[in-house]
Amino acid sequence: MLDPRLYRVALVPVLVAVLVAAFSLENRPRPIGTTLAPDAFQGPRATQTLDDLAEAFPQRAPGDAADEQLARRIARTLRDDLSGATVRLEQDRGRTVDGRRDLTTVVATRPGRPGPGIVVVAHRDAQGRGARAELSGTAAMLELARVTSEARLRRTITFVSTSGGSAGAAGAARLATRLSRSGTQAVLVLGDLAGERVRKPLVVGWSSGRGQAPLQIRRTVEAAVRAEARTEPGGPRAVTQWARLALPITPGEQGPLVEQGLPAVLVSVSGERGPEADAPLAEGRLETFGRAMLRAITALDNAPDLRDAPTAALVTQRKVLPAWAVRLLVGALLLPPLLVAVDGLARLRRRREPVGPYLRWVLLTAVPFAVTALMALLLGRTGLAGGAPPSAPPATGLDVDGTALGTMAALALVLALGFLALRPVLLRAAMAKPRGDELGAPGAAMAVLLVSCAVTVAVWVVNPHAAALLVPALHLWLFVLSPGLPLRGALGAGLVVLSLLPVLAVWAVNASALGLDLGQTAWLAVLLVAGGQLSVATWLLWSVVGACAVCALVVAARRPPPEPGTPDAVTVRGPLSYAGPGSLGGTDSALRR
Repeated sequence: MLDPRLYRVALVPVLVAVLVAAFSLENRPRPIGTTLAPDAFQGPRATQTLDDLAEAFPQRAPGDAADEQLARRIARTLRDDLSGATVRLEQDRGRTVDGRRDLTTVVATRPGRPGPGIVVVAHRDAQGRGARAELSGTAAMLELARVTSEARLRRTITFVSTSGGSAGAAGAARLATRLSRSGTQAVLVLGDLAGERVRKPLVVGWSSGRGQAPLQIRRTVEAAVRAEARTEPGGPRAVTQWARLALPITPGEQGPLVEQGLPAVLVSVSGERGPEADAPLAEGRLETFGRAMLRAITALDNAPDLRDAPTAALVTQRKVLPAWAVRLLVGALLLPPLLVAVDGLARLRRRREPVGPYLRWVLLTAVPFAVTALMALLLGRTGLAGGAPPSAPPATGLDVDGTALGTMAALALVLALGFLALRPVLLRAAMAKPRGDELGAPGAAMAVLLVSCAVTVAVWVVNPHAAALLVPALHLWLFVLSPGLPLRGALGAGLVVLSLLPVLAVWAVNASALGLDLGQTAWLAVLLVAGGQLSVATWLLWSVVGACAVCALVVAARRPPPEPGTPDAVTVRGPLSYAGPGSLGGTDSALRR
């Protein structure tokens, strides 16, 4: 079934794609600078504002009475300090880790000349008591509003105080929907600007969907932080970037904004994880990062209109690998197993080997995974899974409590019943339940390879970074499932499991970046489906991927070895049968011998 010559020929486009990707590397865009010193930002005044707010509102869970009172106080402060601005309070019902809550958003807009405006966002809520570091972004935003009221900024600038940022970015998700209908130069999301512990990168542009913030916006804000804080903002390596683009999750409020196509970045001393509730503050840090934000606002205000959309490009060795080059490279890697699988199907069709029943067997194996994901979505929509926010909550909001354990246990039971009860019924109804000895037939292996190639191509169309995680499995399964090779039994099953390690590695990279333990990672996976961040199409595709992995494991483990004494396989064939020497008979002299 495996034609090694065709496989080797199909590797030639991979070499071409590598060369094209090497020559497609671009220089990073230059950051936008400014010569104006941000001396107007008064750190002591911002610190006093932070102390007053933290003392008056020590407990401010999303949507509670204290959160509402704090929103009204912020609105009054913005009316007093931001001359010529319109201030309004908007209420929406959003989903948080504590369930659905009425969340208030404060929006203050100081109009400027026509064109894309600048938006500054900070959330005011917190999961724990005190949380002064988490409130420092709000204090900095209020001081920036006072400063920009007196400055001569040309662009429209909007200050937004949201709720739900500590519990799934519900307020930012609502704001993203509104801002997506208007032109925006940049969105600066202020997180922890005063915490003592520094966790890089300090400027975060990850999305809750596809891609990340435009590189020029990120470099502009990084340059402002570098100039004021006298430190490198840091940045992820290329491998980490690939993993984060393959599984786009982030607890930062910039996530839903970038997902809606907005050029948004989060600035936080403690990174995208956010600070602990009792995190101590560093003296003078609020002034340093407040000045950095004022510098960034001034630079963006004086810059020409920016039209860059979120990008999936990779930054490596100070060069940029465009998204189209990544797609081309991954597509070229998919070509060898795809061509070999199609050729193998043609061979089996000529031999009249059955493939259809095995295709139904593989596809119906995906049903238990899909039903489990559907149950998680229903539990999230009905509130039985607790709070299922629209975006990944931070580690401080991912408590694996009784509700979480009960939900995960119920989903595990649904998955088990799907395999033990539902799947056999569906296989019998579709006449696609193979016996144990039939799993060694070439049609079983071919069905696994065909469905694996098809679903990987579908994933590649949506997200080539995620499709790259399945490329090692496709190439390895060609050899594990080929009838002519001795990779079977425990060895074959072990290689199938080994080929899935890239998928697990991506989850490990994301869990490490977000500071999650094993239980929180599992609960986050449930919330991503229950909250709708992973679309129905996404978890359907990955249900089929899971089915292919299960079927590949079964075929590799249960394929019988070749019977002893079996003659060597015929290697030279004609249209119907053997076409080697002597196939047409021998000469008279040869027959007499």
